[in-house]
Amino acid sequence: MTDPFTSQAMRDHFAHCMQVLGGVTAASRRLDIDERAIRRFINGERPLSERLLADTAFALRRLIADATAAEAILSAAGGATSTEA
Repeated sequence: MTDPFTSQAMRDHFAHCMQVLGGVTAASRRLDIDERAIRRFINGERPLSERLLADTAFALRRLIADATAAEAILSAAGGATSTEA
């Protein structure tokens, strides 16, 4: 069976995750990694390790939790029930 995530596809997905985390600068703060290192991972100059991927997944889960908590406060304060932006 062929691995659905080629090295390039995984780098592309990692780059997308960095954007979800707020861009390279914000992601570097969340992951406690130098911005240049993140760019090297994205560019394929450095391999994506299992540890880096696990740390990125953890950072994304924390972002989800933070966003959920913030949304709950806003919804409670404004009574918003609409999903319209």
